[in-house]
Amino acid sequence: MAKEHRRIKKIDARFTEDEYKLVEEMERNLGMSKTDLVRGRLLDTGAQLSIDAKSLLKELNAIGAELGRSGNNINQLARHANILNKKGAVDQPIIEHFNSLFSGYLENQQKLEIALRKILRSMVA
Repeated sequence: MAKEHRRIKKIDARFTEDEYKLVEEMERNLGMSKTDLVRGRLLDTGAQLSIDAKSLLKELNAIGAELGRSGNNINQLARHANILNKKGAVDQPIIEHFNSLFSGYLENQQKLEIALRKILRSMVA
């Protein structure tokens, strides 16, 4: 093996009895050494699991602020539409279009909530 590719660094890890038994079972079932199992898990999937919490919180904060602004805009539009509706100055197609847009907004908000829950679960797991 070339000198720059030699594995000379070591990382120690401690496991509970149950965790160690699981690793041994995986070793037998997969025909891989414990070292290869840990290395593969860490290097192959570990990068996918890495989360920059500071950046994530910053983005979530921005999303929350945008949702707040959207909610305020919707409330203002609804208030204005109610005033016009009481005066009989709103056409039915406009009300239907607003309701359609608002329905789409609610669907997107639900999708966002589901995505955020998945992110939070993956951070905890």
